[in-house]
Amino acid sequence: MEKVRLSKLMSEQGLCSRREADRYIEQGWVFVDGERISELGTKIYPTQKITLNKAAQAQQTSRVTILLNKPVGYVSGQPEPGYQPAVVLIKPENQFIPQRANKRFQPNHLKNLAPAGRLDIDSQGLLVLTQDGRIAKQLIGEDSHIEKEYLVRVEGVLPREKLALLNHGLSLDGQPLKPANVTWLNQDQLRFILFEGKKRQIRRMCELAGLKVTGLKRVRIGKVKLGNLPEGQWRYLEAGERF
Repeated sequence: MEKVRLSKLMSEQGLCSRREADRYIEQGWVFVDGERISELGTKIYPTQKITLNKAAQAQQTSRVTILLNKPVGYVSGQPEPGYQPAVVLIKPENQFIPQRANKRFQPNHLKNLAPAGRLDIDSQGLLVLTQDGRIAKQLIGEDSHIEKEYLVRVEGVLPREKLALLNHGLSLDGQPLKPANVTWLNQDQLRFILFEGKKRQIRRMCELAGLKVTGLKRVRIGKVKLGNLPEGQWRYLEAGERF
C-alpha cells in the first residue's frame, strides 16, 4: 500500500477542502492516529485515522451555506461588465426567515462566500453560496453525483427520438454527456434532471434537439428544494438539511 498526501486524503474523506487541509496542518490542528501533524506535504497510509481538533471543528461549524433564488440578470460568479454578481443580493433586507429558523445575517457571513456551481445570467432559481469547502466539493467536485432539477420552458417540436437523445446520446465540446432524465411536464415545459453542469448545458442540449429555451429555472439540488423561497431572496441552509 502506497502512502498518500494527508491533505488529499482529508479532502477525499470529506473532512475539508485541500486548501483548508493545508491551513489546518500548518496550524497544528490535524492528528493522524493521535499524533499531531504540522508539516505540509506529509504522506500517510489511507488506512490511518485522521482527526481534527476542536478549533478546526468549531471553525467548520461556524461556516454558513446560503440558498438564493437568483433572478434573471445576475451572474452567479465573477462580475461581468454591466451585470452584478448574485452575492450582492445577500443582505439583511433580502433574508427570507422560515418560522423554525433562528440564524440572522452577520457581515462575516459574506467573507469567502462563493457559489457552489453556476446558474446562467438568463436563468433563475436555486443557487448555493457557501463558506464550507466540504459542501462545495460535494456539489461541484469531480466525483459529485448530486442531482440538479430544472423546469425548462421551450418552443419547437420534439419528436420522440429527439427526446430520447436529450436523455442520452448528446455530446458537447467533443465530450459525451452523462445520461440525464428529461420528461415533458406539459405541452411547452420540460423537466431536466442532470448529474453535471457544463456551461449553458441545457440550452445547448435543447438547441441540438431543435428547441429554443424561453425560460429556465432550477428548483432542486440533491435533496434541497427551492420551495417557497421568493425570487431575489435568500435563506440559510438549516442544520438538518443535507444535499
